[in-house]
Amino acid sequence: MKILVTGGAGFIGSHLVDRLVEQRHEVVVLDDLSAGDEEFVAPHLSNANFQFHKIDLLQGKEGAGSGGLTDFFEGVEQVWHLAANPEVRVGVENTRVHLEQNVLATYNVLEAMRAKGVRQLVFTSTSTVYGDAEKLPTPEDYPTIPISLYGASKLACEALIASYCHTFEMRAWIYRFANVVGRRSSHGVIYDFIKKLRRRSSPAELEILGDGEQTKSYIYVDDCVEAMFAGAGAGKSVNIFNIGTDDRVSVKRIAEIVCEEMRAFPRPKFKFTGGKRGWKGDVPVMMLDASRLKKMGWRQRWNSEEAVQKAARDLSRVEDL
Repeated sequence: MKILVTGGAGFIGSHLVDRLVEQRHEVVVLDDLSAGDEEFVAPHLSNANFQFHKIDLLQGKEGAGSGGLTDFFEGVEQVWHLAANPEVRVGVENTRVHLEQNVLATYNVLEAMRAKGVRQLVFTSTSTVYGDAEKLPTPEDYPTIPISLYGASKLACEALIASYCHTFEMRAWIYRFANVVGRRSSHGVIYDFIKKLRRRSSPAELEILGDGEQTKSYIYVDDCVEAMFAGAGAGKSVNIFNIGTDDRVSVKRIAEIVCEEMRAFPRPKFKFTGGKRGWKGDVPVMMLDASRLKKMGWRQRWNSEEAVQKAARDLSRVEDL
């Protein structure tokens, strides 16, 4: 197939691209490199069946012809739309960023698909669409009441996608992620802890946002990519799946694991900022019910703590984090 991947030079996107190229698809990557890194897809640049274009989905002009963004969708059979602003916290300071980079960018992708007759879309959503869910693990049919602008923007994207599917005879696979961790990550609690340990002015202290008791599900990136491919067999017009592990791990325990992997001895004293949330919009307790995907044959290889350990080991080896 000819497959287009938005955000394909990013953390999860680049791992997906590796797999698609390995499967011998023709792959077109669009990425503005605001969160991604061209080095992540550099091994494929010499491949005749691979294209990379630095492009802003909100503008769609750089490297394109007269049709702008739409030109890149010519002959494409399937779109994997991963491009988004992944920072939940930024919505408190800039209320437009998730509207533009998540919702409007998704609208532009859908319009380009409609114009070129592309019928299949895979979209990466988030557990934050559920907000403070009272039911754990949380199933896909649980009410979606997000408490962050990021979660609201992803839910808006889901609604747009569903309406385009029914209006223009498209099909979509929507994946709601738990916290995805691993090599090439450029945000999140593990990444933040490693940066703090390397740059801290007080070597005896490590700041932890919240009370450290936030307890969530973490999934290693390889498991996440496997799960997305497992859901491809679903045949509805709109297919929604949770992707997560069967357990949780606390932020305090993550800090301990990172200190162990960084060999931060003596271990720094943990300084908690207080409150059960790390920031406005933070969901302190999260675990998803991924039984739909398990019925289709998918199984996680690593639990939450193992995923965190692997990710901490991955990122601790990156010198210019």
